Amino acid sequence: MKKEDTAIFAGGCFWCMVRPFEETPGIISVVSGYTGGHVPNPTYEQVCSHTTGHTEAVKITFDPSVISYKELVEIYWRQTDPTDAMGQFQDRGDSYRPVIFVNSPEQRKVAEASKKALEESGQFDAPIVTKIEPAQPFYPAEDYHQDFYKKNPLRAQIEEMGGREQFIKEHWSK
Repeated sequence: MKKEDTAIFAGGCFWCMVRPFEETPGIISVVSGYTGGHVPNPTYEQVCSHTTGHTEAVKITFDPSVISYKELVEIYWRQTDPTDAMGQFQDRGDSYRPVIFVNSPEQRKVAEASKKALEESGQFDAPIVTKIEPAQPFYPAEDYHQDFYKKNPLRAQIEEMGGREQFIKEHWSK
């Protein structure tokens, strides 16, 4: 078994996606960045202009002997609104769209099975619109975006209160 693997998830503001994964045993690193676009090495300003095609995402390096990709996908679902294709919570637009970026046929199989199970669960009245796409080049965001919740705890808390925290309580606390 590989000692390390990676997973890339987009679920709105990358600041809000780091902590849930970083606090999980088996996670080696969580990097905020940009993926899915057509401009090499985009800046935050370029991504925010909605002209590069990128989405904010996190790249997770994990130890598959401690945590499985399937478990990571389950954590991912519980951070997002899988029924909202146009962003997440207060973050609107293509750069905040929910996507599971898969880097192998095995990851695609796991992600698709998990999405199907969520669709069949009846947990949501609206369709599950989160995309599953092939991994593309991942560009780490600027240093000030890394570990944002640790560096700027008040600002991070305000971001969480933009609807994500309440949505998670309402839909994922069961």
